[in-house]
Amino acid sequence: MTRKKPWNRINSPVYSISSAQGSSYNMNICTYTTAVSMHPKQFIVAIYEDTKTLEFVKQSNRLVLQLLADSQYRLIPLLGQKSGKKIDKIARLEKRGLITNWKGFKILKDALAVMELKIINSFSGGDHQLFLCNLVAYKNLNEGEALSLDTLRAHQLIRM
Repeated sequence: MTRKKPWNRINSPVYSISSAQGSSYNMNICTYTTAVSMHPKQFIVAIYEDTKTLEFVKQSNRLVLQLLADSQYRLIPLLGQKSGKKIDKIARLEKRGLITNWKGFKILKDALAVMELKIINSFSGGDHQLFLCNLVAYKNLNEGEALSLDTLRAHQLIRM
């Protein structure tokens, strides 16, 4: 019998949120994301409280959801374990040649796909703020396997 909690038995995809406010940008990791409607195409995206990404998203009502490639697991310590309030994540990524531009956002050029989302509603979700979003545009960037929670677990980047 498995010892994992039911919600940890699912191998969910790992996304990064790209957010922008004026000429400032930030990225973080997001695993609490799901499609909730086909017509119109809608997603619920959960963003951790007290983050720079949350500040930017609340101000702009837009974000880009990036589906990460399995090979991008090494970005997790920067994007998910460091605060954009303390370091400039975008500058570090640009220095490594990992960034390009799309629709006014900085995106990871090696991501599998990007989706521009417009927020239509929000509500509290415990330690996260939940956003109901309409899909505005999307683009497939690269072929490959999506980064998943199981890959992060295998590399000991998250708890089991």
